[in-house]
Amino acid sequence: QVQLVESGGGLVQAGGSLRLSCAASGRTFSNYGMGWFRQAPGKEREFVATISWSGGSTYYADSVKGRFTISRDNAKNTVYLQMNSLKPEDTAVYYCAARWGYSAYRASEYDYWGQGTQVTVSS
Repeated sequence: QVQLVESGGGLVQAGGSLRLSCAASGRTFSNYGMGWFRQAPGKEREFVATISWSGGSTYYADSVKGRFTISRDNAKNTVYLQMNSLKPEDTAVYYCAARWGYSAYRASEYDYWGQGTQVTVSS
């Protein structure tokens, strides 16, 4: 089992920045590909970003490319999502997820999920 706990969400004005953190425990963190997803009210959960076990490979949704950066610190068992130039349409609950092995962009490929953290961007 892998336990994931997100933090860092909050209310920010458009154009502002937030950094989300996801702390993992329970298994060898460096064996897991990690992803960030988000879900806005009335919408399906959507992919945001993913990072390989080593951190050497990342992939982003087109909607956040150039504004968000995913990173990880395997010594701290933590994955991060730096969000810059935030827009009102980024408002959602953000979830981190883990899967053993390679990273992926489909939510169905992830085995473990955090409880989510709310990000609200005001216009």
